[in-house]
Amino acid sequence: MIFSSWKPPSPLLLLLFLFLSQWKEISNSTTSNPPTAIASNSSPLPPDTIVINATFEEAVWGCGAGLDPAYRYLCDRHAVWGVVLEALASLGFLLSAGLLLGLLLRALCTCRRRSKGSGLGGMLASMTLFLIATAGLFALTFAFIVRLGPQTCPVRLFLFGVLFALALGCLLARAMALLGFAVARGWGEPALALGLFTVQVVIGAEWLLVVLVRDGLPCEFTQEEFAMLQIYVLCLLAVALLLSLHAVCRSCRSYGYTGGNGRWQGRNEAAMLFLTVLLSAAIWVVWIVMMTWGNGRIGRRPRWDDPVLSVVLVANGGVFLLGHGLTRVTLFCQEEAQAKEGPLSFAGWTSPHAEIPGLSSVKEGQENGSFENDVGTGKGRRPGRGAAREPTLKSPYESGFSMSEIDPERDYTIPRPQTTNTSQPLLIQTHNLDVLGDGASLDENELQMKLLSTGGTSGENGR
Repeated sequence: MIFSSWKPPSPLLLLLFLFLSQWKEISNSTTSNPPTAIASNSSPLPPDTIVINATFEEAVWGCGAGLDPAYRYLCDRHAVWGVVLEALASLGFLLSAGLLLGLLLRALCTCRRRSKGSGLGGMLASMTLFLIATAGLFALTFAFIVRLGPQTCPVRLFLFGVLFALALGCLLARAMALLGFAVARGWGEPALALGLFTVQVVIGAEWLLVVLVRDGLPCEFTQEEFAMLQIYVLCLLAVALLLSLHAVCRSCRSYGYTGGNGRWQGRNEAAMLFLTVLLSAAIWVVWIVMMTWGNGRIGRRPRWDDPVLSVVLVANGGVFLLGHGLTRVTLFCQEEAQAKEGPLSFAGWTSPHAEIPGLSSVKEGQENGSFENDVGTGKGRRPGRGAAREPTLKSPYESGFSMSEIDPERDYTIPRPQTTNTSQPLLIQTHNLDVLGDGASLDENELQMKLLSTGGTSGENGR
């Protein structure tokens, strides 16, 4: 009875117990082995100096003893920002990759039911590029958590602007597609996004080639130079913000014939697109102000530079993923669900004006006097003697002549003008008179009698 009434503890209590026991072991290890300080003979460093590839003899709490100091923020529990951002970046990367794989699998399953002109390929390619850029932003966070060095410096400079240019190029192309631009229809949308992305690739590659290859200088840059490299990305952000705002205003004012669901989906997509770009613009304004003015003002430069940029990547990646990526995938699934439905059935449909008498009766066209049926009204038959013909309503444009009243015994031929004696000549020359007579002169009456008696001969000679 005792064992039968026993219930196992809940999983939350087990997790809490394990967490407390682990925390106790960590606290005991830190008290028994305190971290050793830096050697006293080492000269103190200025507070704003970043040490690259330096060796420390202190034991970092949460990391191994032989770990490179450049990776200490990945596991340092004193500087908790690195661990938190690492976890969030990993979660965002997995969500973006999972969303991309799910979209591709669903598109492969449904592409056979789509026609060639449905625009599925262009939309799928654009969403693929956007999700790749979003996943790249989450992955780039690790390059800013790791300390700045010869390996991470080119990666930071090149990929930061390139990935943001790809994501914002996709948003800009989508805004143009919502506004109905011909260049952003179908496969033009991903092509436009790639074209906008290529410009930033050229800018970043040119800077690296000039500084590292041609001049042979180390990869060093100031906060102002890093912000200047993102001018093109800021232009894309500003144009995308204006176009998305215009798309929202246009979707609220326009009235189409595509139905309520399609119109509301367009409004929701435009609104989410504008919200995504607006939040991205706010994030960019904050980090540029912090990098160029804020950190130096409060005396936290360059200590806060890497945490600020890491937070920017995670925050903006989350905005991209939730604001546009998840919204577009949801709308795509809704369109597929609507495409699977059969044609509209009006069985059982009742009109809201069904109570009006005579509305549901079958109309034969007899209500209008201009379209009367000749057979039904007796039109075309002659009434008998003394029978009064019923008056009928006629249109003012209707002719009074009816084809059913034609009598086949009567002649309805339209008379035409004719000429008599068409075989007779109109003019008779004098030299033909000798043929008719014997050279003697004839008066007018005798000449007419001769011509009438010999009409055929004289007609031929006259001609």
